[in-house]
Amino acid sequence: MLLEINPHNPQQRLIQQVVEQLKRGAVICYPTDTGYGIGCDFSNQKAVKKLNLIKNRPKGKPFSFMCSDLKHISNYAHVSNIAYRLLKKNLPGPYTFVLPGTKLVPKAMATKQKTVGIRVPENPIAIMLLETLGCPLINTSLPGDEDEPGIADPFDIDIQFGNRVDLVIDGGAIYPDPSTLVDLTGDYPVVLREGKGDVTPFL
Repeated sequence: MLLEINPHNPQQRLIQQVVEQLKRGAVICYPTDTGYGIGCDFSNQKAVKKLNLIKNRPKGKPFSFMCSDLKHISNYAHVSNIAYRLLKKNLPGPYTFVLPGTKLVPKAMATKQKTVGIRVPENPIAIMLLETLGCPLINTSLPGDEDEPGIADPFDIDIQFGNRVDLVIDGGAIYPDPSTLVDLTGDYPVVLREGKGDVTPFL
């Protein structure tokens, strides 16, 4: 099912419909600032299992997830003073930050070292989904060859993945460009992957 939502001014009524499905365990394709991702409510174990099957993901490999803002992040990650300043300056934006997780993070979302990958996307639809849902959304790339460029057009995404997910949100075409991955678990930031986000603030 393809659901068109205004990418600049999302309709709350439609967002609410999506959130009700997410709460019931739906897996959806949704727009972010780094392209379309696939995800679900991170606290819904049934949905997480379904997502693992869709992605054919090895057991024990955690997903990163999205929060609505810095205050929301602090529920799920321990944020040092240095990390807080960097997050405040660079969020929302095309970054995934590795941080020490709190006890509120489900086991499937944390590494053996108890770290988590967290994003705050700069996309009105994704942010409104997160604010309305009230808890994080898993965010992972669409299934397929990691070396291949992703799909930009939601119509094409629906043709390819519509039968595997419960809903595809049409928030306009977004060219996929992975987020920059930054480790903030130590005394200094470490850039683990250069992507869409500018790495200068972390060098």
